[in-house]
Amino acid sequence: MLRAASAAVSCAARRCVRSLRPSGSRMFAMSGSQQLRAGLGSPDRPATVLGTMEMGRRMDSPASAASVRAFLERGHTELDTAFMYSDGQSESILGGMGLGLGGGDCRVKIATKANPWDGKSLKPDSLQSQLETSLKRLQCPQVDLFYLHAPDHGTPVEETLRACHQLHQEGKFVELGLSNYSSWEVAEICTLCKNNGWIMPTVYQGMYNATTRQVEAELFPCLRHFGLRFYAFNPLAGGLLTGRYKYEDKDGKQPAGRFFGFSWAEIYRNRYWKEDHFKAIALVEKALQASYGSSAPSMTSAALRWMYHHSQLQTALGDAVILGMSSLKQLEENLDATEEGPLKPAVVEAFDQAWN
Repeated sequence: MLRAASAAVSCAARRCVRSLRPSGSRMFAMSGSQQLRAGLGSPDRPATVLGTMEMGRRMDSPASAASVRAFLERGHTELDTAFMYSDGQSESILGGMGLGLGGGDCRVKIATKANPWDGKSLKPDSLQSQLETSLKRLQCPQVDLFYLHAPDHGTPVEETLRACHQLHQEGKFVELGLSNYSSWEVAEICTLCKNNGWIMPTVYQGMYNATTRQVEAELFPCLRHFGLRFYAFNPLAGGLLTGRYKYEDKDGKQPAGRFFGFSWAEIYRNRYWKEDHFKAIALVEKALQASYGSSAPSMTSAALRWMYHHSQLQTALGDAVILGMSSLKQLEENLDATEEGPLKPAVVEAFDQAWN
């Protein structure tokens, strides 16, 4: 269903917890078993990364800090932000938490991104300016993972990669990541980096969920070939896979969220607000009722369990799921779902049918 629609569009368009001190005096530290789970994911499922895009927008500083602490207390360690998130407030909130980010013995890992939008570019000067601004906001000497947020087709990629290598040599970041690049661009970048002795990218962040699987056919084989691990964003399709929306909602007034009242809301609607997506959700909901009856898990739980148990993510290769949040309650519920077991075969088949 959704695969056919995607193929048509594609053809047409183709071209620390070292010691964490929250407000109050209690300190948080992880046990050895928690550290293993956080760094590598549990033995049977991918790791979880906290996406912080809503911090400073729908979540104020206290709510954001409480959510980060709750995430870390569960034994997870990786936080994901970006120069552009909430006009820099996401980074500033994280920097103000006293996590010791970027320290050699800090177990909390932080990732940020530089972008080519709104008058910025991935030219050396802009790249350096964005990263240094991010470091100031985060109050850390280096980030663990620095992404190129999207391609900058106005800048020769060699310039960008050479500048990244220089920033890495200066100790500004540990690992290089890519996001929103096509497969051929990933291959080109990896080849250029290898041939020139520049730092190689080791992580790719991309869109992936039960009803959006375009990355499986071409991108995943490319990443496996070059040794990049995959971090999946939008595991709930921006919230669509919670099942709380109806297709007709687009015509009425809606509360602010990913699809309404947000600077990128139109992008999210264009990405996911398709009749085929809603038909897919209905198909899976029917399978959930038929398979589980009155004890059926929520659509949210089913979508996340698909990601952790039935997708093409590979724990052994270091793949991960980026889990966003707009409230502490939502985060805790979603984290609970990530710890649940596999789905019944009929539900997995329904997800496959929805995609195919």
